[in-house]
Amino acid sequence: MPTFAFNKRARFDYEILDTFEAGLVLSGPEVKSIKTGHISLKGSFVTLKASGKRLPELYLTNAHIPPYKYASTVKNYEPDRPRKLLLKKSEISRLVGKKQEQGLTLVPIRIYTKRSLIKLEFGIGKGKKKIDKREAIKRRDIERKIRTLTKLNK
Repeated sequence: MPTFAFNKRARFDYEILDTFEAGLVLSGPEVKSIKTGHISLKGSFVTLKASGKRLPELYLTNAHIPPYKYASTVKNYEPDRPRKLLLKKSEISRLVGKKQEQGLTLVPIRIYTKRSLIKLEFGIGKGKKKIDKREAIKRRDIERKIRTLTKLNK
């Protein structure tokens, strides 16, 4: 499964409690643009929008997909428009229950292909405090030093 975009800040800024896989509703040139690696998840998030139906719909918001350069020019193309996510009803109802808890956010983690379909992996995240981030940085630096020392000893 090739990964086209990865949100590096997701696991640093949030503690991911649970992950989900969703399909994306895209146009043809958007698919080609993603498959050439032109997508950015920086600053993007997943929102729940109430619809006329019983369950709300999920949208990927602020993901930047530039227009495919070899496609004909599309009028009124918005690279940052919200894109609908496809999930099962049971998963959506579970997400609605989790989202109502205090301080939980839906964070996109990565975009990849599964067979010929483009999928989004997103998670339910709880925001980390500044102290937790500092501890993660310290732990990462210590592990890096240990790896270099073990390489030198061999």
